[in-house]
This record gives sequence, structure tokens and C-alpha cells, in this order.
Amino acid sequence: MRRLLIVALLIVAAFIAVTLFRNAGGAPRDVNVVIPVGSSLTSAAKTLEENGAIKSSRAFLTDAKLFGSKAPIKPGEYHIARGMGPEAILRLLQSGRTLQRFVVIPEGMPSILVQEKLMATPLLTGNIAIPQEGSLLPDAYAYTRGESRAAVVGRMQKAMQTALANAWKTRKPTTAVTTPEAAIILASIVEKETALASERRMVAGVYSNRLKRAMPLQADPTTIYPVTRGKPLGRRILRSELQAENGYNTYRKSGLPIGPITNPGKASILAVLDPAPTQALYFVANGTGGSSFADTLSQHSANVQKYYALRRARGEM
Repeated sequence: MRRLLIVALLIVAAFIAVTLFRNAGGAPRDVNVVIPVGSSLTSAAKTLEENGAIKSSRAFLTDAKLFGSKAPIKPGEYHIARGMGPEAILRLLQSGRTLQRFVVIPEGMPSILVQEKLMATPLLTGNIAIPQEGSLLPDAYAYTRGESRAAVVGRMQKAMQTALANAWKTRKPTTAVTTPEAAIILASIVEKETALASERRMVAGVYSNRLKRAMPLQADPTTIYPVTRGKPLGRRILRSELQAENGYNTYRKSGLPIGPITNPGKASILAVLDPAPTQALYFVANGTGGSSFADTLSQHSANVQKYYALRRARGEM
């Protein structure tokens, strides 16, 4: 009888311990906890207690060793939700599902602004130079506290390499570019010339036609690039800039500039690899956010006059 009583008491004690481990009150509020590299379960428990994620590191360790998994914990920053119990916290640390933040690189952001954005992200570490223009794929990228900026740039560049390789396989015979590098250059111009997704293939069609005819592209963004490295110019282009010899001025030479002028998105890359079937050689802003396209210079001149008249009516000229 005494032996049965002892067994019964042990069962009750075990049940109570499990219940306490699984249902013990967790963090009184949402809290982020950093578990350093090389942390043991003991040191991690102390960190959790110091940050208010658990009430007692000693109780947490006892219950974890008795009833938790033997899997090792993994370093990193974890989000402990309000009310999360010790068992759930232990599983989280063992899973390695660390807290991830995101840095967003919009389509058409030049590398100089990407570098500035990453350097201004306080939880990243290390310095980076301005990445090669056109080498980064615009997207949202996850990062963790303490990760190096160079590692994030590496993921952006790897993503661009993959996206370009996949897009290149889909190129149509109508494209005017003959190499993936040229596709990035032309896509960067298309990216800067229109903000409308519906116009990308048409703008690509215009520039493809001009390239095939050995006509100068006459793209303002390429002329501005050597002046600002992709940042907004904030004024009208100077005559001296239109006459400058620098490898980017597409008013002074036919063909593509010597390099990309921004980081184009997937849509612009696909547009230059499958341009719209058009005879248009010119386009100008229409004053409503889009462009007016023309096959001939006379048509283009008429569109320009319409645009100027609209701007004068608005008091912009």
C-alpha cells in the first residue's frame, strides 16, 4: 500500500510539474530576446529571465531538462509573445525561427541610395561600398539583428543573378539586346522613363526600335546619371550636360550607355526581352502620368506642343 502511495504521489508530482511547465505564465508583454552565439541552455534561461520572458530561470531549466526536448537551442533574436509559456519558448529557441526584419528596395532605386539605406539601418553591422549599379534586384529582404550589410547585399546580388538568368531564357527574337548585361542596361533606362507598369513594354519597344536603327536613344535619365549617380537632379538639364562626353550621354552617341543607371525590377527586364510590337520612335509625357507615343518626328512634335500647352494652362511654364 505504501509503495502504491509513493507511486501515486510521484505521478501527481509529475503531472503538476508538467502542468506548471506548460501553463506557467510567460512574458507579461511582447518582448524581443537576443540569445548570443555559444549560449548554453543555462545562460539562455538567465537571458530570458532578465528580459522578463520567464519568471524563474531555475524553474525553467528544471522543467526543460525533465520534460523538454533534448534538441540544442540556436542563437539569434527571438520574439517572445505575451503569455507564451516555457514549453513554447523552449521549442522556439530550439527551432531557430529567429525574428526577421525587412529592408525594402523599390524598383528603380539606384545603388547609391541602396547603400545609404542599408547604412542607415541600425541593426545591421559593418560598412559597405556602393554596390555595382544594376547588380541588385529590387525586393523586400529579410535580415536579422547583427547581420552584416555585406551579407544582405550579397543576397540582393544573388537574387538579381537568378532573376536575370531566368528572364534571359524567355527572351523573344524581337528584343534588341544581345547579352544579359545589355538587358540590364536597357531595363534600367525603361525603369527610369516610366512609372506605369502598362507602359514598360511600349517604352522598351521605342528604345528597341531606335537601337535597331542606330538612332541615339536621347534618354534624359542617362544624361543625368553621371551628375547625380541616380539621385534626383532637382532642376532642368543644362546644355553643357547634354553635350558632355562621358559614356552615359545618349544624346551624344547612339547605342546603349556604358552601364546601368539604376537597379531595374523584374518587370522592366522582361519588358526589354519582349518589347511591344510598335513602330513608335518617340514618346513624351502627356501630363496625366503617362506618355504619348509617335511613329514620326512630326507626330512627336505635335505631342510635345500639346504637353507644353497643358503645362502652360496649369501655370507650370
